[in-house]
Amino acid sequence: MRTLGRAELEAMVEEATVDAYGEDEQRTGLFTMIGEYLDLPFTTAVLGIEVTVRGVDLTPDGRIVALCSRGGLRQSIGILELPLPSPPPGGAEWIEAYRHWAA
Repeated sequence: MRTLGRAELEAMVEEATVDAYGEDEQRTGLFTMIGEYLDLPFTTAVLGIEVTVRGVDLTPDGRIVALCSRGGLRQSIGILELPLPSPPPGGAEWIEAYRHWAA
């Protein structure tokens, strides 16, 4: 994935939040785009351990999380803290747009 410039990220945020009022609705718009475009599942390393990202979710407290698993274990990891593999999965640019929005 190539690095997106500020203008490209802002255009993506605008696309995701065009009809959103307030921060919660904006976050939901970005969550929807991540869920729609992110190619799942994919593997990545979290603290040096390979995990499979099987989905994304929006928690009741308003965080977007990656639903990760390894063997029979499952863990939710904040999408802002999720290290992406190289090369990243398709649609990862929406995670970058969310990071830009959250900054």
